[in-house]
Order: sequence, then structure tokens, then C-alpha cells
Amino acid sequence: MFGKIGLEEHFATTETVDDSFFFTFEPEKQKILGGKLLDFLDLRTREMDQHGMDMMILSLNAPAIQARWDKKAATGMARRANDTVAEAIAKRPGRYLSFAALAMQDPDEATRELERCVKELGFVGALVNGFSQIDFEDNIVYLDDKRYRPFWAKVQDLGVPFYLHPRSAITAHRHMYEGHPWLTGAAWGFAVETGTHCLRLMCSGLFDEFPDLQIIIGHLGECLPSHIWRTEHRLQREAPGFAKGAPLPWKGSLVDYFNNNFYVTTSGNFRTQALLGAMLEIGSDRVLFSTDYPFADVAEACAWFDVCDISENDRRKIGRENAIRLFGLKL
Repeated sequence: MFGKIGLEEHFATTETVDDSFFFTFEPEKQKILGGKLLDFLDLRTREMDQHGMDMMILSLNAPAIQARWDKKAATGMARRANDTVAEAIAKRPGRYLSFAALAMQDPDEATRELERCVKELGFVGALVNGFSQIDFEDNIVYLDDKRYRPFWAKVQDLGVPFYLHPRSAITAHRHMYEGHPWLTGAAWGFAVETGTHCLRLMCSGLFDEFPDLQIIIGHLGECLPSHIWRTEHRLQREAPGFAKGAPLPWKGSLVDYFNNNFYVTTSGNFRTQALLGAMLEIGSDRVLFSTDYPFADVAEACAWFDVCDISENDRRKIGRENAIRLFGLKL
């Protein structure tokens, strides 16, 4: 398929590139990965042209800003990253767009930076790498926290999507992976961390307060498409007991939230069975093509997607048309 649009496609700055070496210990592999992350246009443009991709929507690598617990340092780093990518993509109009990197350590500054990026730099939304560490290393805050309600109001007001990207649990919270460090990242821990974060948003009442919010998650839904019904089913029975007679924080159905307020992408999960499962749960109108460059191969992602066993109508929607609609692109 020609004309594909990918929207979990990463870059780094010289300040953040080392964050991506956590799971890549060989110096030669680090050199290759770092080169791809720091090259905004040339290497990735060639790969796009070779494999039928018209556009990439870029985003900062992880955990980057979210792991800088000094608020002022995080805020400055986010602004510099956004200015850097804005300058780069301006050189290739029509081929690249960007999500804003945001320092959620300071909700007010993050709100202002999102508005600047959307209104002044032409960004199409935000991507945040999970929870943020605030003031000290072990103080982590998730986005369902009440301090973020004004931020979410601004996201809804701007009418842009918010991409919730994974990060690994901090060292102090990795007890379940003891002896198996290889499970902490993309192989498994990312899905546990991000899927739980999504459920926290749902169970906080966020989508009752802001029903137009649109959240994007990668890797074909971080296991939620196959599990959201069971979570809902058990919560109906068990949550009132945990609440001990108090009203539950959310009013609606988790399945409905997932179907109305979430999109999933194919980033790094090139499995037709998983794609079909996501389409059955959330609908093909809410699935979006992505590669997860450079942590996954553009060639592998495109070779799979271009021939996977779905209808051509769904292939066009997932590969291109859904993104055009979601982001209001004029292509």
C-alpha cells in the first residue's frame, strides 16, 4: 500500500538519546540506534520512500522528559526538543509532523507548552511517556491525578489527540521482574505499565468530565483489546466492595470509554491475529498504522501490513484515512 502514515515514529536530541540505550548494551548497536534517532530527515525519508510511507508524525524518545524530576530542567528540555523538531520538519513540508513533548512535572507549564506547540508550531497533539517523576526519583505521578484536570481541559479545548507512550517501571517498582530484567521493557513491562495507566484514566472519571478526549496507545492496544471486557465484568462485581459504600469515581462503561475515547496503533506489533482482535473490539475506524521507528523496522512493518489478511477498505483506513480524519490533515 502506498501513502501510509505512521504516528509512533521517534527521534532524540543530544540531551535524550542516551535514554534509548537502556535495553541496547552493545556499543555498535547503540551507535546505529543513536544515529537513526538523531537523524530527523535523511535516513528515515529513504526508508519511507522505499516502503510506501507518505508521512511520519514524530515524537521524542522515552522516557526522556518524564524521567527528569527537576521541574525547571524538564520544562526547558521539552521546549528545546519541540523547537528542534519543529525546525527540522519545516525543511520537509508534507512529509513530517510532530507531537509535542511535555514536562508533566509542571502541569501549568505543560499546558502552556502544548498550546504553543499546537498554535504556533503546527504540532498535531502531544505524546507523553507514561508517568512522570516529580521532585525526586521515586515520586511518580500518573495522569489521572487531579492536578492534571486543567491540562486535560486544554487538550479537549484544542481538539488534538494525546498519545500515551510506554516507559518502564522505576527500579523501586520492579520486584515482579526480579531475576528476569528482560521482561521490564517492550517485551512485556511496557504493556503492563501503559495498560494499567489507561485503566487509571478510565476509572478516575476523566472521560465523564471530558468526553471528547482522544487517547492513542501503541502496540495494538497494550493488551487492552483482549482484556477490557473481563476488567469491566469483574469491576462490576468487585469495585463496590473496595469502595466501601462510597460512589465509584467513574460513571460509564470501561468498554464504552475504550471504544469512544481511544485509538490503537500497530507500532511494533506486526501480528495479524492481534490486529484482527483489536479491530473486532474497537473497530477498524480506530486503528492506525505505525512502525515504532527506529525500535522496529520500517521494512518489516510495511511488508506485513501491505499483505496482512484484512480487506482493502480496512487497509486504506488503517494505513492512511483514519489518521487524516483524526488529525484533520489536508492532504
